[in-house]
Amino acid sequence: MPRKPKDKAYLKLTSNRIALLLVKFFLIEIGKIPLSLIRFVIYNKIIYFALSKLHLVHPRRPVGRPKKFRLAPRTKITLALSVFLIFIFSYTTFLLTAAYQLPTPTRLISSGQPLTTEIYDRHGNLLYRMYDDKNRTLANLSDISKDLIHATLAAEDRNFYHHVGIDMVAIIRALYHNWKNGSQEGASTITQQLIKNSLLTPERTYTRKLKEIILALWVERIYSKDQILQMYYNEAPFGGSIMGIAAASQTYFGKSPSQLDLAESAYLAGLPASPTQFSPYGSQPYLAKLRQKDILDKMVEQKYITKAKATAAFAEDLNIKPLVNNIHAPHFVFYVKEQLEQEFGPRLVSQGGLKVYTTLDLGLQEQVEKIVKTEIDQDKSLNVQNGAAMVLDAKTGQILAMVGSRDYHYPEFGNYNAAVSLRQPGSSIKPVTYATAFAKGFNPTSIILDTPVTFSDEWGNGYTPVNYDGTFRGPVTLRQALGSSLNIPAVKLLATIGIDSFAQTARDLGITTIDNPRRYGLSLTLGGAAVRMIEMIGAYGTFSDGGTLHTPTGILKVTDSNNHILDEYKDSPKQVISPQIAYLITNILSDDNARSLAFGPHSLLYIPGFEVAVKTGTSDNKRDNWTFGYTPQYVAGVWVGNPDNSPMNPKLASGITGAAPIWNKIMHTLLDGTKPLAFQKPEGLTETVVNGRKDLTITENLPKAMVRVTKNEDKMVFSDAFSSYATASAQPAQQADQSNPIPPSL
Repeated sequence: MPRKPKDKAYLKLTSNRIALLLVKFFLIEIGKIPLSLIRFVIYNKIIYFALSKLHLVHPRRPVGRPKKFRLAPRTKITLALSVFLIFIFSYTTFLLTAAYQLPTPTRLISSGQPLTTEIYDRHGNLLYRMYDDKNRTLANLSDISKDLIHATLAAEDRNFYHHVGIDMVAIIRALYHNWKNGSQEGASTITQQLIKNSLLTPERTYTRKLKEIILALWVERIYSKDQILQMYYNEAPFGGSIMGIAAASQTYFGKSPSQLDLAESAYLAGLPASPTQFSPYGSQPYLAKLRQKDILDKMVEQKYITKAKATAAFAEDLNIKPLVNNIHAPHFVFYVKEQLEQEFGPRLVSQGGLKVYTTLDLGLQEQVEKIVKTEIDQDKSLNVQNGAAMVLDAKTGQILAMVGSRDYHYPEFGNYNAAVSLRQPGSSIKPVTYATAFAKGFNPTSIILDTPVTFSDEWGNGYTPVNYDGTFRGPVTLRQALGSSLNIPAVKLLATIGIDSFAQTARDLGITTIDNPRRYGLSLTLGGAAVRMIEMIGAYGTFSDGGTLHTPTGILKVTDSNNHILDEYKDSPKQVISPQIAYLITNILSDDNARSLAFGPHSLLYIPGFEVAVKTGTSDNKRDNWTFGYTPQYVAGVWVGNPDNSPMNPKLASGITGAAPIWNKIMHTLLDGTKPLAFQKPEGLTETVVNGRKDLTITENLPKAMVRVTKNEDKMVFSDAFSSYATASAQPAQQADQSNPIPPSL
């Protein structure tokens, strides 16, 4: 007999079956637990049994004869036991199945999240924070100010040290406030926020919330409260790419978390709740200030501070740093970054949370940057567009300053780092020639003819060097030739000692770019082969330290995110030329009389009251202009030129304009107010008279006269050392043939 649609028993049975299906569906969906057929049957039997005891479901009872609803004592017990079993079974099943789908809390302690690498100068000043996506630096709880900890607890979780991961009191309080005020107050604990920031997606679903609660309970069983709070500080978002309190305190206030005062602490503690809304760089920065006041009020309420302190903190003027990509000494920073990537790989450098302590002196760096920029701006009439400079510790090779251009942010070529780029050195390479000659028995008193000469190669091609001023000075000493940077004597000397010997000395001094010397021929001594400033300044540092090479370095120490040392500076000095030869070069380059032929007395190369060795250089067609100089303590090198290799104004005079004024100001910055230091003369040198001239000679190897001259009518015939290269007419002090191009000079 068909049931009537309005049969109450039928409707009741149908609704009960629907209820049964809904309950089962809820239990299945509550964590997205995949149920096997066996578990489904068990669920079905338990639920069916419980509901049947309530007389809500009884398929065998005929429709239309429903039993009256009543509960016997045994039924009540059975019902309670059934509900309890359902709960236990559901909870256990969830833990056994869904837990495998949850991220393990052990990832919190070693989450593999990218960490920010920090680069510091030698005094601990931050130069740059390097990161790929998120700016994150780990901080220890012991390094975080108490004010910040109290502000965080007051703002986010007042019962943090008393709950088990979830705070039922906070939940009830939030529900009450939301119902009463229509607000949307949350009740997540710090532990839950840590889970949300680190292990789960930010989606707002009941499933994610349930996972968050379970993981919070789990985390509290594994870690201590202090560990959880420390991890929270390292994972909390503070706006944009800024992750963690260490990055936030540096970005906003330029200080470490331990240095934050009460006002700054309350301000930062409020940002993680809504980093975009409360951002000081956003469209409504006053919201962050209101948030700060709310936190200060809560700190008063919870007796962390007094009302007077809260009022004073709120009134404090926060010096929030402007939103810029803060970087100091950018050319140096990226030079160091390249060195690190070669040693550790790009991934570890950009994501490994390294702390890199460099050799740079930021105070000196900023002074040198200012000098370079100011002087380049004043040289516009000479068509000088760019400049670079370096300062080295002569005793260790540590880089104290590196300025790669007039301004790193200058349009078009500012990021070009001339300090590590290939440029022609001009006559600044000549000391290599003279050091090689001294090693072969020559001395500063040796005579050489500054007279016209043409050198022919095996193919008959001629090379005719001329001096920078187009004149010839006749017989000169090697001291005068090097001091005044005469070109013809330098070329003749190179022809005597040999190109290969020159190249070997250059390599010994740390200059690595002259790998095919015969390609350049005798022009090597005039700067025909390109070099790098960083290697040239290392070579001059070798002369300063008695022939000991200290390869220029920019890194003192590198540690990982756990402060384990990965690399540490160890000086590896290498004696590459004898102390006697190094001193002879230094003695000549610091002799103001020796360079007076070219520059006159007391030029910009002269530093009153200090013994300073200095050498200039200008490349062919005035594309590059250099000055290198050193004391027993410092080495300074300067370059000026144009990035597109266009020539500077011919009026630029080496030693007077261009690089020399910049070098002079840098040396005064280094030396003014300090005690003068003299170069120590090594043993094995003595004052002697050679060819009627008094000078220093190497005792163990007294020199022979470099050039023997005999009259042959009006011809000057070179000794065997030169006879295979050239002959020349005796034409001292006359003008050179102006049809010849002007070679590198000075």
